[in-house]
Amino acid sequence: MTQRHPEEPLLQGPRVVLRRWRAEDREALAAINADPVAMQHFPQCLTRAESDALADKVEEHFVQHGFGPWALEIPGVSEMAGVVGLMQVGFEAHFTPAVEISWRLAPALWGRGYVTEAARCALDFGFLKLALPRIVAFTVPANARSLAVMQRLGMRSEMKDDFLHPRLPAGHALSLHRLYQIDQGTWRDWRRGEDFPLIS
Repeated sequence: MTQRHPEEPLLQGPRVVLRRWRAEDREALAAINADPVAMQHFPQCLTRAESDALADKVEEHFVQHGFGPWALEIPGVSEMAGVVGLMQVGFEAHFTPAVEISWRLAPALWGRGYVTEAARCALDFGFLKLALPRIVAFTVPANARSLAVMQRLGMRSEMKDDFLHPRLPAGHALSLHRLYQIDQGTWRDWRRGEDFPLIS
């Protein structure tokens, strides 16, 4: 990935920074993508080549759309702790077209609220800067940690919206996905009174 463009603003919470990718972030990303704990709810871990290809895809998304999954930096803790951000859903389903919010964090940093804080920044950007009407998130029902983050973000789900991921073969153990979503009006109402300000 290319160096972050200096003119591009950072997204920042009390403890976290979301920024464009740097070339040296690829090694940390590859380590997360090769970690069986981090990838337990994905079909498989990624090789270094596959991780680099994912990094290329992320950069292409930034170039094409002006946003994407940002590198997550936790000042004083980790220069590259994971990835949190927004991306166009790349397949057809009953809820597409849509923009999804997603995340992936080094397991050593789980349980400290970093993802929730960073995801709030990303949702602020999506609703206030991009004026998106709705943002979705999805994962397998067994991924209790991510489902809890979605709920803490004010996102809601209905069983009727569960879907079979079209990029997984029929009958795959991870094919069933739970959809969460939130619209702009709900997000603005829910964010009033939060402990850090909306993006100006």
